[in-house]
Amino acid sequence: MSDDTNPETASAASPANAGTSDTPPDHLSVNPRSPAFDGEALGRGVGIRFKDRTRTDIEEYCISEGWVRVQAGKTVDRKGQPLTIKLTGPVEAWFEDLGDNPPVARKG
Repeated sequence: MSDDTNPETASAASPANAGTSDTPPDHLSVNPRSPAFDGEALGRGVGIRFKDRTRTDIEEYCISEGWVRVQAGKTVDRKGQPLTIKLTGPVEAWFEDLGDNPPVARKG
């Protein structure tokens, strides 16, 4: 029982679980206000391919539902947040820190 409450054991278990996932989450956002925000995943660098084209302007994506959100020009709402549009199509994501041939997360 003392092993379960030991902070060293708990912290050692967390990175091991995080290290086993070499693919990005299914749903991720760059907006810190979003529930889909994950700073650790974004810190690793996430590459996105949408409709067979690598994109760097993605604000949010969902692989299982097949959509991405991109900023609509330089337009912002009254709170200063960028206005986004939702585009649908095949989405693939990978961590850029894994080298040239990383595992790719895709629907299916």
